[in-house]
Amino acid sequence: MSFPLLTVTAAVPAVGAILTAAVPAARRTAAKWLALGVSLVTLACAAVVFARFEPGGARYQLTESHSWIKEFGVRYELGVDGIGVALIGLTALLIPFIVLAGWHDADPLETSSSRWRPTQGFFAMILMVEAMVILSFEATDVFLFYILFEAMLIPMYFLIGGFGDRAHTGTDQNAAAQRSYAAVKFLLYNLVGGLIMLAAVIGLYVVAGGFSLPEIIEARANGSLEMAGSTERWLFLGFFFAFAVKAPLWPLHTWLPNAMGEATAPVAVLITAVVDKVGTFAMLRFCLGLFPEASKWATPVIVALALVSIVYGALLAVGQRDIKRLVAYASISHFGFIVLGIFAMTSQGQSGATLYMVNHGISTAALMLVAGFLISRRGSRLIADYGGVQKVAPVLAGTFLIGGLATLSLPGLAPFVSEFLVLVGTFSRYPVAGIIATTGIVLAALYTLVLYQRTMTGPVKEEVRKLPDLRPRELAVVAPLIAVLIFLGVFPKPLTDIVNPSVQHTMSDVQQKDPTPEVEAAK
Repeated sequence: MSFPLLTVTAAVPAVGAILTAAVPAARRTAAKWLALGVSLVTLACAAVVFARFEPGGARYQLTESHSWIKEFGVRYELGVDGIGVALIGLTALLIPFIVLAGWHDADPLETSSSRWRPTQGFFAMILMVEAMVILSFEATDVFLFYILFEAMLIPMYFLIGGFGDRAHTGTDQNAAAQRSYAAVKFLLYNLVGGLIMLAAVIGLYVVAGGFSLPEIIEARANGSLEMAGSTERWLFLGFFFAFAVKAPLWPLHTWLPNAMGEATAPVAVLITAVVDKVGTFAMLRFCLGLFPEASKWATPVIVALALVSIVYGALLAVGQRDIKRLVAYASISHFGFIVLGIFAMTSQGQSGATLYMVNHGISTAALMLVAGFLISRRGSRLIADYGGVQKVAPVLAGTFLIGGLATLSLPGLAPFVSEFLVLVGTFSRYPVAGIIATTGIVLAALYTLVLYQRTMTGPVKEEVRKLPDLRPRELAVVAPLIAVLIFLGVFPKPLTDIVNPSVQHTMSDVQQKDPTPEVEAAK
């Protein structure tokens, strides 16, 4: 049997989480270093997966398959395509920076000796989320994916509700209540979506007789498995609803601003840059792969919802007074672009959507983590409490600007490539939708530049006059992310080469070809 590389890549953070949680309470620093070391080993494993994957090879590679629940045909079945490899790389890349950025976020609270923030538990849950997310990108058994899809909610619930942002304008009691509300809302929304998906998973088993994604796709392609139109549509809706909640897509998005606003900045990055990508990834892998005809049937409505997400999220970001909630609403707008690219049903759109998942994760991490460093210094999330920061902390202001420019997809930074591909792919099939989506670019420039202008420029406010600039640990978090944004902005080929063949497989599943450009004959 070949070496189980995919299992090892997910097992390293899982075992690391157990070891981190077992560190004695008095050894908080040791637990932090252990978590950081485990995350770096996981990154090395992900790099090996990336190196071992052959873009021109089989659709699913590095496969593993073992019987799990034999009576129901459930298997521990893993395999990666180019889209999964790219997102495994994103997850493994971001977790070390999340750990490093949250180095002191779970330390005991000095203001209240009766409260203890279990540092070991904080970092253990981050590693456990990483393990589940990586395994969800690898799972090709639908039931196994569902278990992971739901299980990751448990550590995320405790990370949001138990380790909230210390920069809160209200009383400690009010802050705890808001954290609890955000955590419960996150859990309920995603549990409802998961329960609806469970019904669809059971229905899929009744129709297909198993849970293996490659086998179902092959059976549909050779005609040995046929689904009635109404059955396929109901099953598709069950899966899509759960993924739209996780993504999040309007109008199922309202849990995200609460969760990101009340969580610490590293946990907010974990939510929107890592966990939420499972939803959009699953749309590509499961919705289009399992239910191609229903996906095409639902496309007009989903494109409309994506456009609403783009414009609605951007408009609400413009009006925000809270820095973290602004980034949250901006992310809703960006997820609208991702969903639009997926359901444009063009190779450019789906390649752009996959790149958007990766690039949005990196750019949002850079912006949110720098914002977190700023908020921890001032003790406030309100934009109005800042002004003139660039004069007292120029490095912090400069990195904040680059993260913001990446968010608005400035040419030369990674998100520009993906957003351009999404718009081109959409316009070639749905010109009106492509035109409407471009308003998101204009609004992104507005909310990003206004945020920078109000916080970083102008007269120096007395409360920010003594703010320190970025420390070495904080620079070690931000500088590599900015370097990756620039590198992928000018040379995206390593990602496009690995993603494009998988996109072609997805296009084949739904039996779609790119529209032929209309060229007028020369007169």
